Amino acid sequence: MAEEKNKGPKGGKPSAEEIAAKKAAKKAAKASIADDSPEDANATPAPPPRLIAHYREKVVPALQQKFGYKNLLAVPRLEKIVISMGLGKAVTGGEKGKLEQAEKELSVIAGQKPVRCKAKKSVANFKVREGMETGLKVTLRGSRMYEFLDRMVTLAIPRVKDFRGLSPAGFDKGGNYNFGFTEQTVFPEVDAAAVTFQQGMNITMVTTAASADEGRELLKQFGFPFRESAKEQK
Repeated sequence: MAEEKNKGPKGGKPSAEEIAAKKAAKKAAKASIADDSPEDANATPAPPPRLIAHYREKVVPALQQKFGYKNLLAVPRLEKIVISMGLGKAVTGGEKGKLEQAEKELSVIAGQKPVRCKAKKSVANFKVREGMETGLKVTLRGSRMYEFLDRMVTLAIPRVKDFRGLSPAGFDKGGNYNFGFTEQTVFPEVDAAAVTFQQGMNITMVTTAASADEGRELLKQFGFPFRESAKEQK
C-alpha cells in the first residue's frame, strides 16, 4: 500500500510545474490562432458614411446661411428613416409565402431585419382579424440611415420609370416627408429575376425641422430631386 501511494510523477498527480507549463502552452496556441484569423487581419474599422461628412461640411453652412441659425444645435437634421410595406391583400388572400418573400427583400434593401406589424382591430369588409400580420416596418438610425439615404438618392430614385421629380407637397407641419415607391426592384440589391410580385413601400423621412420649408431645404441639400411646382402632384 505504501508503494502505491508513493508513486512517481508518471503514475501520480502532475506537479505544479507541469500544470503551469500546460496552461502556458494553451495560451500560446490561442494567441497564434487569433493572430492567424482573417477577422483580425481585416479588423480596420469601416469608414463613416460619406453623407455624414457632407452634412457637416456643406449642409449645415448652407442652412445657417439661408435661415440664419446662430446655434449649430438648431440646424435641422435627419432623426430616422422609416420604411413600411402594406401586405394586407396578400395575407387576406391566403398567399402566406408573399409575406416571407417581402420580408427577405426588405431586409436586403434596408440592411436590417424588419418588424412584422399586426392589425390592431378586426375589419370584416377587408377580411382582417385582430392580431393578423398585415405589414412590415424598418426604422433606420445613425450610419445605416445615412447609407440607405445615399443608396436611395444615387441609385434607386434614378431607376424609377418616367420619373418627373418628387412631390414637394409631401411634408407635414413638423418638416417630416412622406413618399413611396411602387415597386421594390428600383433598389439594385433586389434580384429582379427572383421577384414574383411587385410590392410598393412607403418611406418617411423624420427630421428635427420646425417647418415644412426647413425640412424641404434639408432634403434638397442631400440631393432630393423635388418638382418645382406642387400643382403637378397627382
